[in-house]
Amino acid sequence: MKIGTPKEVFEGEARVAMTPDSARQLQKLGYECAIETGAGAAAGFSDETYKEAGVEIIKTPAALFKEVDIIAKVRQPNATELKRLTEGKTLISFFNPAGNEEGMELAKTKKANVIAMEMVPRISRAQKMDALSSMANIAGYRAVIEAGNNYGRFFTGQITAAGKVPPAKVLVVGAGVAGLAAIGASTSLGAITYAFDVRPEVAEQVESMGAEFVYLDFEEEQQDGAATGGYASVQSEEFRNAQLAKFREIAPDIDIVITTALIPNRPAPKLWLEDMVAAMKPGSVIVDLAAERGGNVEGTVPDEKVVTDNGVTIIGYTDFPSRMAAQSSMLYATNIRHMMTDLTPEKDGQIVHDMEDDVIRGATVTFEGEITFPPPPPKVQAIAAQKKPEVKELTPEEKKAAEAAAFKAQTKQQITLLAIGAALILGIGLIPNMPASFMQHFIVFVLSVFIGFQVIWNVAHSLHTPLMAVTNAISSIIILGALIQIGSGGFLVILLAALSVFMAGINIFGGFLVTRRMLAMFQKS
Repeated sequence: MKIGTPKEVFEGEARVAMTPDSARQLQKLGYECAIETGAGAAAGFSDETYKEAGVEIIKTPAALFKEVDIIAKVRQPNATELKRLTEGKTLISFFNPAGNEEGMELAKTKKANVIAMEMVPRISRAQKMDALSSMANIAGYRAVIEAGNNYGRFFTGQITAAGKVPPAKVLVVGAGVAGLAAIGASTSLGAITYAFDVRPEVAEQVESMGAEFVYLDFEEEQQDGAATGGYASVQSEEFRNAQLAKFREIAPDIDIVITTALIPNRPAPKLWLEDMVAAMKPGSVIVDLAAERGGNVEGTVPDEKVVTDNGVTIIGYTDFPSRMAAQSSMLYATNIRHMMTDLTPEKDGQIVHDMEDDVIRGATVTFEGEITFPPPPPKVQAIAAQKKPEVKELTPEEKKAAEAAAFKAQTKQQITLLAIGAALILGIGLIPNMPASFMQHFIVFVLSVFIGFQVIWNVAHSLHTPLMAVTNAISSIIILGALIQIGSGGFLVILLAALSVFMAGINIFGGFLVTRRMLAMFQKS
C-alpha cells in the first residue's frame, strides 16, 4: 500500500503530516510514501529532502488522492478533499467528528475509513499516538514565548547596578498537558508561577514542577480527572463562584495569565472575566489557548491580539502549534507513524483495521460505509484515585480497650508458642535412651530460638526495609555465636566460625551500603 500526504489547504497552516524521518520509518513497515510538492516547505522540509528519503513527489492533490491508499493529513479535511476519497481508502487526520456530521456522512457515502487523531483514547498504550497531547504540549510552551514577546519586562528577577527588577508573576489556568508545558517553560525562565485546576490530583504535579498550586476555600468533593479520561468535568455553580472569587483576589498581582481550560465538545468556559482584566496592571499579558472554542477570557478575539483600555494585551491566536511548524510536524508525524505501526502488525505494508482493538476502534469514525462515532468506552480505562476511607478517631476508652485486646492476643500467642515448645521438648525427652547432655543443649537451643524470634520481630525498621532489618538482626546473632566459638580449640570449629563472621559481616555491611544508595535516589543533590 502507498501512504500519501497532501499540502494543507487550511489558511495559515504550516504543519505537514509526513516528515522525511517518519517516511523512512513508514517504509520499514512496508509502505511506499508519496507527498504533494511543496507540502513540507512551510515546516522547513524541501522536496529534495523527501526525495532523499525515498518519497515520491506528486504535483497535484487530485493526483495524490487518486494514487495513494492511505491519506495522512493534519487539519480537518474540507468537502473537496472528502469527495476525492474512494471506497477502501483510509484517511488519518484531525476530523472533529462531534461537530462534523456532514463530513462523516460524506465519508460514509464514499465508503472510506476515517481515523480521527483527536479520538485516540487516553490510555497508557495509546500515549505514543496521542496527537492532542503532542500539539497541546507545543501550544503551552509557545504561549509562554508569545507572552514573553509581548511582556515589557524580564521573567526572572534581577539585582543589577541599574536597580532591582522583580520577577514576573505568571498564572496558568488549567494544568493539563498544555498547562504543564506552560508551567515548565515559565518556571525555567525564572518567573514566579501559580497554577489552578479543578482536578485535585494535579496539585502534586504542579508543585513538583516548581509552581505553586492555587487552592480554593471550598469543601465540595471534586471528581478525579482520571475518571473522565484525563479531562476536566463540569463543576457546580458554587464551585465556579468560589473559583471566580479567588481569581478576582489575585488578579491585581498577576502579570501574565495563560488559560488552557477546555471541556470536550463544549464551548470554552469563561474563567477570566472583564472585571479581572480591568484589575490587572497596565502592560500585563493574557494568552487564551481556548480562543478557538470561544475563549476562557472575556474580550478574546480569535486569531487576533487586542489591547484593552487599561493596557492589558489579550492574545487569542489559534495556531500556536503551527507557529512552531518544524517541531509540531515532527511530533505529529511520529504520532501518525505509531498509528500505522498498530495498523500494520505484520509490517508487510498492509493495513489490518482491527475494530476489536481499543485504540483503533476508539479513533475510527467511519468504517466500511458505516458511521462508528461515538465509540464505546475502552475496555481498559484510566483508574481514578480511590477515595480514602474515613478513619474514625478513637476515644481514650476505645484506645485503652484496643491496647488491652492487643496485649491479650500477644500474650496468648506467646503462651501457645511456649506450650508447643514445652510439649516438643517433653516428647523428645521421653524417647528411650536419649542422652541427658543432648537434652540440655536442645533446651538451650529451643529457648534461644524463641528469644531470638521475639527480638528479631521487634527490630525497628527506621532507615531500611523490614526485610533488611530482619536479615541484619539474624546476621548479628550469627556473628555473636561465631565469635564465641572462635575461642574453642578445634581447627574445624575455628574455620567455620571465621567463615560465619566473614559472610554475616558482608550481609550486614552490604545491606547498609545498598540502603544508603536507595536513600540517595530520593535526594535532590
